[in-house]
Amino acid sequence: MAHLMISAAHKSSGKTTLTIGLCAALRRQGLRVQPFKKGPDYIDPLWLGAAAGRPCYNLDFYTQDRAEIRDVFARHLAGSDLGLIEGNKGLYDGLDLDGSNSNAALAALLHAPVVLVLDTRGMTRGVAPLILGYQAFDPGVRIGGVILNHVGGSRHEGKLRRVIEHYTEVRVLGALGHNPSLEIEERHLGLMPSNEASRSDALIERLGAAIAAAVDLGAVRDLAAQAPAVAVPPAVAPPPVSAAPVRIAYANDEAFGFYYPGDLEALRAAGAVLVAFDALNDPALPAVDGLLIGGGFPETRMRQLEANTALREAVRAFVEGGGPAYAECGGLMYLARSLTWGDEQCKMVGVLPADVVMHDRPQGRGYVRLRPTAEHPWPSAAGVVVPAHEFHYSGLSGLAGQVRFAYEVERGHGIDGRHDGIVYKNLLANYSHMRDTGQNRWAARFVAHVRACRGDRGPGQQGQLHRG
Repeated sequence: MAHLMISAAHKSSGKTTLTIGLCAALRRQGLRVQPFKKGPDYIDPLWLGAAAGRPCYNLDFYTQDRAEIRDVFARHLAGSDLGLIEGNKGLYDGLDLDGSNSNAALAALLHAPVVLVLDTRGMTRGVAPLILGYQAFDPGVRIGGVILNHVGGSRHEGKLRRVIEHYTEVRVLGALGHNPSLEIEERHLGLMPSNEASRSDALIERLGAAIAAAVDLGAVRDLAAQAPAVAVPPAVAPPPVSAAPVRIAYANDEAFGFYYPGDLEALRAAGAVLVAFDALNDPALPAVDGLLIGGGFPETRMRQLEANTALREAVRAFVEGGGPAYAECGGLMYLARSLTWGDEQCKMVGVLPADVVMHDRPQGRGYVRLRPTAEHPWPSAAGVVVPAHEFHYSGLSGLAGQVRFAYEVERGHGIDGRHDGIVYKNLLANYSHMRDTGQNRWAARFVAHVRACRGDRGPGQQGQLHRG
């Protein structure tokens, strides 16, 4: 099972667009390409998954231990021809001084050869000591090749190639010039998600064609094939679900689309039948027992969300009627009274006693650590410290009444720097994003909560009572 890591000397070097293009180009050659993304991220995996035609899985030292990372990697690599791991930030960047959670540490853990993407603007002879320094810094990491990005023409490319060939033994796998037509639009949280980009398929096709023309794909495949064999763990059957399945509606549209594939799989394994709905266009909720609204960018679609009055009323009726619901970040914003961005304010669902205001700077960003309180509505919450992550420019304003919080924030910001997870009836809404891993099996707990709230009713009866 061939695999390699795409990393860079520093962030914003172009490794994401290059990895997307590699997925598309190798797929065009008939290969089954399995993408992975290092760290917590929803947006890059959406693009990588669309380019590869397979879900992209995250590998993260904060929410997974090393054994689980190896297990997830091996299980999803099996059945593919080549695995591509996109790093985050620079190769040696990370939270810890010893680099134990860096891209380099992940490459070493998975024995993945590294392709280093270099932003070569303003660089000629200096590229050699950069490569040599990166090679010498950690002998346990193998930099098997470089791809030169943003080269300033054939003359610039020639100089760079001659310098690298003279001073190093690293192979130049390709070179790309600066091309604005291959760039993905950015906004305050990074790249625009592929589920919002109306021309995402066309852009992925252009990226694949550009990479195929500029990069030696055969050399990339040869390098990936040099990775040692990966031991696939024996398949473990999920625990049997004795109770009847529960139906959970989840928002999946241009406003809400931040779901980890592994989390959706964990919900299904726990006995959930997932039913997608469109918060922008559907007039009613489907007949369901529970409701899930993940993250996204509701601020970019807030006029459409406000205009869909029928669905907002249906969601409000579901929650007010005791329907079990879970919302993260963008979902929390949608459930508030209103959403303000700049000079514009739009009405939202109105079940949370607060207004949402977008700010110019992040209000919460990075890893968080949460300690559940006695108010947490799901089973088996006591005593478990939850590792999660957050990234939001919005904050809550005018939070009124006696608010019940599900979490105390030990690290991070959450809602007010001290708390996260508003509990209202059978709703839990937090800014923090959960990840279903060995440290936090939230999916099974939420399904158990939905099942308990349903009681003796048959599947789908809760949603039928509150269709709106």
